[in-house]
Amino acid sequence: MNVDKEVEELKTEIKRLGKKEADGTYKVTFGTLFNDDRCANLFEALVGTLRAAKKRKVVKYDSEMLLQGVHDDVEITLLQA
Repeated sequence: MNVDKEVEELKTEIKRLGKKEADGTYKVTFGTLFNDDRCANLFEALVGTLRAAKKRKVVKYDSEMLLQGVHDDVEITLLQA
């Protein structure tokens, strides 16, 4: 799967699992994404897809690297719906 397609899939999953905010953005925690069965099957490297999406300014989160367990409560914001 190419990176652009994975980023599009990530946007769909954040909308599915996240909460829509008043400003129109969606927010979800890393733990929610990481522990979701569908995301586990869909993304071979979720952290890599999140980094690619952050680089493309599709999502934002306050961490350089995301590790399961340690960063489960880190909030990921979808900037481009």
